[in-house]
Amino acid sequence: MKQTWRWFGPSDLVSIDDTRQAGVEGIVSALHHVPTGAVWSPQEIAQRQKEVATMNGGSPSGIAWDVVESLPVSEDIKKQTGDWRAHIEAYKQSLHNLADAGISVICYNFMPVLDWTRTDLAWARPTGATCMRFDLVDFAAFDLHILARDGAAEDFDEDLREQATARFRAMTDDRRAELARNVVFGLPGAAERFSLYDVRQHLADYSAIDEDRLRRHLIDFLEEVVSVAEARGLRLCCHPDDPPVPLLGLPRIMSTEAQYAKVMQAVDRRANGITLCSGSLGARSDNDLPGIMRRWGDRVHFLHLRNVKRESDRLFGSFFEDEHLAGDTDMVALIAAVLEEEARRRAAGQEEWSIPFRPDHGQDILDDLHRKAQPGYPAIGRLKGLAELRGVIAGLQYARTLA
Repeated sequence: MKQTWRWFGPSDLVSIDDTRQAGVEGIVSALHHVPTGAVWSPQEIAQRQKEVATMNGGSPSGIAWDVVESLPVSEDIKKQTGDWRAHIEAYKQSLHNLADAGISVICYNFMPVLDWTRTDLAWARPTGATCMRFDLVDFAAFDLHILARDGAAEDFDEDLREQATARFRAMTDDRRAELARNVVFGLPGAAERFSLYDVRQHLADYSAIDEDRLRRHLIDFLEEVVSVAEARGLRLCCHPDDPPVPLLGLPRIMSTEAQYAKVMQAVDRRANGITLCSGSLGARSDNDLPGIMRRWGDRVHFLHLRNVKRESDRLFGSFFEDEHLAGDTDMVALIAAVLEEEARRRAAGQEEWSIPFRPDHGQDILDDLHRKAQPGYPAIGRLKGLAELRGVIAGLQYARTLA
């Protein structure tokens, strides 16, 4: 398992120097400043590689840009409107340029409008740490009373609607504004920042697109780009929906193992793969993370290891970002399944047997609370998580030598 670290570029408050002190072996990054739908040029790719390879004092970092997260899929492609065909051609050219630069793992997602959704970006824990949280009552209050979406009431039961109305009435104007900002925060590090007007316009554009149609659009996209990836030795890997349920009346198509299976089987080539994010999938109680890894391991090309704590017995409800070895995902069992898959790959003679992973998200602790880095991506909180994951990996590997 190759230890990697997400880095948002030169503006990231966690520097490449910091990542070297964390002992990571590779960097996960993207060209967030390039508009979605445009080609990632060889010059821009080379510049990011140079930035990753250089420490603040100018000395070599000794690490490289190993994984792209994300090469974004435009809304036009997802809806098959506007310039979607030109955007697919640009995507193909970006894949060629990344392959020429020696980068082979490309993470992307197919979530409509918002790439992830949280109601709190710095929720206080009893320890004094802060973390990201999704509060279902707050989200319903946003949907019903701030966004005031047509049809929102049909998506929540009567008890939840009543709780949301009471919660909204008790909110200050500042909290209402903060909640709206948090929900539409968008993709970490991306150029896009949506207003409520933007969200309403996007929702209207998706009014005629249901789950089956959106899945068909994803398959159409993959049928175009997977052949390029396969020819160039690239591995595409789709990130799950976050949270893994329909929100704001939008369809979700990568929230469960069954949904992944439909897409993997429709474009049944190894270059069409999975980013297994234990936090996103773990927010649903019916997702069996170790089982998914065992059953689909040959298609898992990238791992996000994080843990969430579900706050109710519902299939889906409120949750928060817990410590990496806490929460509701059995992280030890998941890592054991990953090591089994790597052993299978080695035995089969596969060159790319080692699966890159990164400690995803983390609680803000110690100096993180003052640094105020990208929400979900603190320096020390992720380092703590990485250290815990290293310990699990080392213990399981040692146990395998004794077996």
